[in-house]
Amino acid sequence: MGESTVKAEAGRTATPYPTPSPTAETAPEATEAVTDTETRADTDPAAQRETAVRADRTPGATEPAVPAGPRLLRRLRSPRRPRIWFEILLIAVSYWTYSLIRNAVPEQRTQALKNADWIWRTEQTLGIAVERSVNHAVDSVTWLIVAMNYYYATLHFIVTIGVLVWLFRSHPGRYAAARLTLFATTAVALLGYYLYPLAPPRLMNGGHFIDTVVRHETWGSMASGNLKNMSNQYAAMPSMHIGWSLWCGLTIFALASAPWARILGLLYPAATLVVIVATANHFWLDAVGGMICLAFGFTLSYLWYGALPHRLPRRVAGERRPSRVLLRRRPPRRAEDESPASL
Repeated sequence: MGESTVKAEAGRTATPYPTPSPTAETAPEATEAVTDTETRADTDPAAQRETAVRADRTPGATEPAVPAGPRLLRRLRSPRRPRIWFEILLIAVSYWTYSLIRNAVPEQRTQALKNADWIWRTEQTLGIAVERSVNHAVDSVTWLIVAMNYYYATLHFIVTIGVLVWLFRSHPGRYAAARLTLFATTAVALLGYYLYPLAPPRLMNGGHFIDTVVRHETWGSMASGNLKNMSNQYAAMPSMHIGWSLWCGLTIFALASAPWARILGLLYPAATLVVIVATANHFWLDAVGGMICLAFGFTLSYLWYGALPHRLPRRVAGERRPSRVLLRRRPPRRAEDESPASL
């Protein structure tokens, strides 16, 4: 009897209780839900989008093929590692094209002089005509005006190229966006040269400005002296000396880590403004035109890359940072660690 009792208990323990099938009970509800979703998807656009999203999230679902056009556009808008040979060729060809178009624009001397007279009268009416005073004051200090002549002729190119090289080496992820800003600024300036020819103050009739390059016989401008026939002399508006120098200054200020470098970045466009006015190559309103062109360049770069250059990642996606070999210094020996055997 004891054995039969044990077998009966074991039988009751081993036999599982019947559990309701979840599939069987919930199948009608799932069917009704699917039917309701399909019905709404036929008539409701929101339901159609919801159905498409669910299909995309389904494991194993095939992703829709991206057309070649958007894929190419996405690739062009993604920052990539710049190639040195391509950048040198691009900058050389771009500057050659810029100079060719700038000098090919009809000089329109009569209209350029009229525009210069109008700007000068407007500034005098507003009480902001300071260019002639600055020009005569600085010209009285020979060493200073000669230095400004060379500043005007050289730093315009040297600093801009130097900033491009720095971006290429240290900020490759931001290089393309910054370069686009510079190129767009220069391109829109060509439109200004064509639509609004303007004589510089030193070429005005009766303006009593001093052409500092001619007076001090220094090599200071492509538009003065023996080189004047190689350049369009009536393309003063806008000032690309200001456009480029402000681009350099803002780039250095936004990306440099050293405080002294950031300060120099802000001082550079300010010094350039003094130079272009002191040498009588521009009205200070020409500088405003250069700032407007630069604003256009930054806007175009923002629309293309979705962020300003300094907001983009410093490195290109997937790029390996250069490895550095770290040498660990061996800690000095303590006297108590030396054993008698080593002595």
